[in-house]
Amino acid sequence: MKSLTIGCILTLIVCNSLATADGADFEDLTLAPETAWSGNYPVDDVGGTGDATSFDSGGIAFSSFSDGDWGIWSGFAYSNWTDTTTSGFGNQFSAFPGQGAAGSSNYGIGFQSTTPKITFAAELTPESALITNTTYAALSMLNGDAFSKKFGGVSGDEPDWLLLTMTGKDTGGSVTHTVDFYLADYRFSDNSQDYLIDDWTWVYLGGLGQVKSIEFSLSSSDVGDFGINTPAYFGIDNIIPEPLTMSLLACGGLLLRRRHL
Repeated sequence: MKSLTIGCILTLIVCNSLATADGADFEDLTLAPETAWSGNYPVDDVGGTGDATSFDSGGIAFSSFSDGDWGIWSGFAYSNWTDTTTSGFGNQFSAFPGQGAAGSSNYGIGFQSTTPKITFAAELTPESALITNTTYAALSMLNGDAFSKKFGGVSGDEPDWLLLTMTGKDTGGSVTHTVDFYLADYRFSDNSQDYLIDDWTWVYLGGLGQVKSIEFSLSSSDVGDFGINTPAYFGIDNIIPEPLTMSLLACGGLLLRRRHL
């Protein structure tokens, strides 16, 4: 037991060092406290044509679209908001853990109106990223709101889920592979096993193969005439672009944090 404990401590040290290795951690981007960058949203952009652009962190380009005239944005933003208790759209830039990974300030927010996409400088086999829910999406799933149902329903037995799918594409735009990650999963016959991700969680991306870009899409059990009703947001941090060591594989179980209900 003692050797196992020491091994876990050493693995956590390795995980922490890898989490801060070269890659996108958003700490190279400047923000005032409790603010976010999402293009020109909500500032008016004269002409109303919108602004398709991108920003860079750690040599990785993040797609972003905004239109201040219409008060919309989509793709990726970056944020340091810390609000874990306010529900609704007005709190769309807060990660549910209340901070970036490993206590850092900045992190990324993905919103699926246009497809969130990251692009690497050259083809590579990506290693990993840390993923979590946003406060807006998490509280909507936990409690329900005017547009979305409470996951599990009144009985808690309804098999709801929110799934993030990451699709790798090569330089030519062909799909390589996909990786799925459940941000919430209430499909278990034993309701005590139902969970909602409430901390930064390690996701292995090596299964995507050799890619130039990764596209992110969300799907949910709660759908309506206009698509999914669940707020289509997720948090992302510490994207490691290339494999560093096999020791990182041990981090998955240690960093996996779920809120069981």
